[in-house]
Amino acid sequence: MSKHRKDIILRGGIVLDPSQKLEKKADVRISDGKITEITEDGQKTPEQYTKEAENATVVNVEGYYVTPGLIDMHCHIYPSFPFAEDGLPTIQPEAHMFQSGVTTAVDAGTCGSRDFIRFKEEVIDKSLLRILAFINIASGGMVNLETEQDIREFHPEIAAAMAKTFDKTVVGIKTAHYWVGKPFDSAHPAWESVERCVQAGELCQKPVMADFQPNLPQRTYEELILKKLRPGDIHTHVYAQQFPLLDENRCVRQEMFMARQRGVIFDLGHGAGSFWFRNAVPAWNQGFAPDVISTDLYLDNVAGPVINLNHVMSKYLSMGMTLEEVIFRTTKRPAEVIGHTELGDLRIDGCADIAVLKVQEGQFSYADSGHARMNGNKRLECIMTIRGGQIVYDPMALAMPLWETAPKAYWESPGVL
Repeated sequence: MSKHRKDIILRGGIVLDPSQKLEKKADVRISDGKITEITEDGQKTPEQYTKEAENATVVNVEGYYVTPGLIDMHCHIYPSFPFAEDGLPTIQPEAHMFQSGVTTAVDAGTCGSRDFIRFKEEVIDKSLLRILAFINIASGGMVNLETEQDIREFHPEIAAAMAKTFDKTVVGIKTAHYWVGKPFDSAHPAWESVERCVQAGELCQKPVMADFQPNLPQRTYEELILKKLRPGDIHTHVYAQQFPLLDENRCVRQEMFMARQRGVIFDLGHGAGSFWFRNAVPAWNQGFAPDVISTDLYLDNVAGPVINLNHVMSKYLSMGMTLEEVIFRTTKRPAEVIGHTELGDLRIDGCADIAVLKVQEGQFSYADSGHARMNGNKRLECIMTIRGGQIVYDPMALAMPLWETAPKAYWESPGVL
């Protein structure tokens, strides 16, 4: 990624970086994988623009938003043999992420300590996409879903050691799917998965992410967010149907605001079954927005209701969240939550991870996990993705010359192949 390439100039777009409170029409110059210049529109003479174009690929992005590369903080990309009965059907990361402007994807505990090294060597280290990960407290994770139900497979010390060994890649510990809708017994204590996950988080000094099902009265949602989770820990799938987010009058419960006040992070984590407009819309209208907007993308929801991160972001744009807020919750805020504050912005000399986005206005409809529809008036579309200074997604061929005026090499026959 550090190999020298021809400079890229994104010309005439609206540069939007919520972390720097930056929103202005400007040119962005990329050199050798880094952002080297952000120049307000009109600051240079026509002669300077002409000279720049001689030594750079100039991309006209007028009318589009130039934002930090997006971060999907909750998805599933470990190659766990998607059609196997005992594993989660995951996605191919680069195929799905770049087309929605995502330059950093966080695998949310698909694999535990048993499979993580293979994941790192075969996927993370070889991918052009930046991939970070939560490690599942269950040794087999979602590669072998049965291990998430067996407390003998929960090893806090091993998970924490793995997290500390691969400190720059592992962002936290994940608990998921533990003993849902079944009576508790000595082999399945109510809080075992959560408590061991938090223990691992304390050992490695990283946050935990909880995919949780309340089993009243022994395992309540209130106890999770007000007692079990620590400040900085993450509850995901916050708008799923199983959570008592709203009271009998459809008002957001005070416990939600209390938990946020004590530092619990609320992640959207849309998924196939974890986002319901009947919870999300009243919560938004009453001032309870997600801290992080994420997809929980895996094979079963790429054709809907999730599709990609842009599609989920569009739902909040249509609810009335500003574009600046939506971008913040998919760039700098997740970067802060996972402890990678070097990501999520457009700073000079920072890594050139960039999304070029178009906001369309019109009549659009969106589905939730309960197969209900919300009508909206906005839709977000990715026009270009740049990862580490390299254009990795350009569906409109904006960085390419017209074929009629293409350089000499275009017109030359390769000879006998």
